[in-house]
Amino acid sequence: MDVQEKSAIATDAKATGPGGGAGEGARGDTIAAVSSGTGGAVAVIRLSGPQAGVALAALAGRLPEPRRAQLARLRHPVSGEALDQGLVLWFPGPRSATGEDMAELQIHGGRAVVAAVLGAVLTVPGLRPAEAGEFTRRAFLNGRMDLTEAEGLADLIAAETQAQRRLAFAHAFGHLGQQVEAWRGRLIRAMALIEAGIDFADEDDVPAGARALAKPEVTALLEELTCALADRRGALVREGALIAIAGLPNAGKSSLLNALARREVAIVSDEPGTTRDLLEVALDLDGHKATLVDTAGLREAESRVEAEGIRRARARMAEADLVLWVHDLTDGAAPAEAPVTADAPLWLLGNKVDRAEGSPTLGVDWARHQLAVSAARGEGLEELTGALGRFIAERAAGEHPALLRARHRASAEEARGHLALALERWDGLDDELLAEELRLAARALGRMTGAIGVEDLLDVVFREFCIGK
Repeated sequence: MDVQEKSAIATDAKATGPGGGAGEGARGDTIAAVSSGTGGAVAVIRLSGPQAGVALAALAGRLPEPRRAQLARLRHPVSGEALDQGLVLWFPGPRSATGEDMAELQIHGGRAVVAAVLGAVLTVPGLRPAEAGEFTRRAFLNGRMDLTEAEGLADLIAAETQAQRRLAFAHAFGHLGQQVEAWRGRLIRAMALIEAGIDFADEDDVPAGARALAKPEVTALLEELTCALADRRGALVREGALIAIAGLPNAGKSSLLNALARREVAIVSDEPGTTRDLLEVALDLDGHKATLVDTAGLREAESRVEAEGIRRARARMAEADLVLWVHDLTDGAAPAEAPVTADAPLWLLGNKVDRAEGSPTLGVDWARHQLAVSAARGEGLEELTGALGRFIAERAAGEHPALLRARHRASAEEARGHLALALERWDGLDDELLAEELRLAARALGRMTGAIGVEDLLDVVFREFCIGK
């Protein structure tokens, strides 16, 4: 997306929120907020807008050289009281993170200092507190990033695991945006070939030849979009793998959940049917996010409440990326046939190995992986967590997946639908109708990056951000 396209979006963007959001920025006010975390030794206050330089000079005495940090004593613009001493930086637009004039104050992180300096900044006429996500929103509207990069930045801020950080970093700095623009570029070239048949209809050899040249490109693009939509690795990394813990009553499922979580998440009892609802806990397994779900013991239910718990357990297993079947080794050998039917891989965990007689074996054909553990004493749990981490890593391996969010997938699915229709009717559609299908596909892709028709999406995208970002 070029600057002209984003400028058109900026002109039409709707004002939102109590302060007016990005629409206010278009009318010329300047925003300020703390952009660093709280409680640290250093805090950063950011300013963006036409009065940023005026405010910085009012506190620091003068503007520093652009893009060079300078030590300054900060004073209240009205009373002249010394507030703090820190580093100040000046970024004249458009060469700044937001595309506007920007300033940064790097000060001591004590709450009283931060409150005093931010309060002094906001006494400068024309300044107001920033809304959540407004710095990033202005960066988008001023052509400094596209929507996919903004979403990647939000994911980077919220990343809980190393895998999430790596994926978010790639998207925050253009991975998806570059891919989408490459797809759009190829579509536009195919449209140009089709439209050659419209513009040069009097040339006998142009229409058929142009259509023939465009078809392989459209076919290849349809295949790429289909593969991208089938790739679920992005959701696996961003949202985490869903791992269901299943088994008969009293097999030790809840004890296993507590042991892996290293805290008492589930109630543990010798009474069968204790777990009747789904209990979930998020874990970091070797840098990968996973959600473990403790389910009700599978048996003939003795009450309607237990029956509902078993129904929910089976439904969750159907959604899982992996099912851990926990077998009580004190009950004898594991079942020779798979005890449940699941689309996900099925692992066998022989629990209570410390109480089993002899040396129990777990030789069954239906389990992808087998391991003897003791949830009560912690035996085999380190090996289990390592195996789980490797399982997720293998599922998420390869180049960074393109489509991470439901919004991305919806746009790609819409584009894929138009391409499929165009190819299905390739020989029967007039050039104008064929070009229109390709144009609609390109428009759907453009909404991913914000190149086209995103006004209604802006609030959805930027409400995920915190103040100061």
